[in-house]
Amino acid sequence: MKYEEKTVSKENKYSGNIIGVDLLKVLQPDGKEAFREVVTHSGGSAVIPISNNGEIYMVRQFRKPIERESLEIPAGKLDLGEDPLVCAHRELKEETGLETKNMKFLLNIHCAPGFSTEKLYIYAATDLIEGEACADEGEFISTQKIPINELIKMIINNEITDAKSIIGILLADKIIKEGLFDIK
Repeated sequence: MKYEEKTVSKENKYSGNIIGVDLLKVLQPDGKEAFREVVTHSGGSAVIPISNNGEIYMVRQFRKPIERESLEIPAGKLDLGEDPLVCAHRELKEETGLETKNMKFLLNIHCAPGFSTEKLYIYAATDLIEGEACADEGEFISTQKIPINELIKMIINNEITDAKSIIGILLADKIIKEGLFDIK
């Protein structure tokens, strides 16, 4: 059996600065009609900034949807038509002040494929040059450099709950331990 749903109709219910919401009528594989609510998002890039001694630069900011501060790898939304690598460099500089010429694409993830189109491109960055952060207006963030083992403990203790950051930290651990990415 092929598990594909054909879109019969689509109605935009909301269009905002970050997301849109569409209501789709679909034809399921068994021939029955159903409705799907889809959050549309342009996608984004995230960066795992790995220091020369294997620490990770993390960003701390308040996240209103979860009503708490969140410790995350730097990330941001793609501008219309923007190359994900360009976005990764921009967000790294804006959020942490870091720059690099050594950024490598690792993988992409679908953040919530059950209801959202958001696709996130994840990169690792090494040979980092520290500088001044230049956060967007209304963005209140701070940067911390944290040893990878401490970050893994924070994941296990449910202190880090952001999915992209958990994936990034675990990837960084593997990269560092197995020498998968040249760290000088």
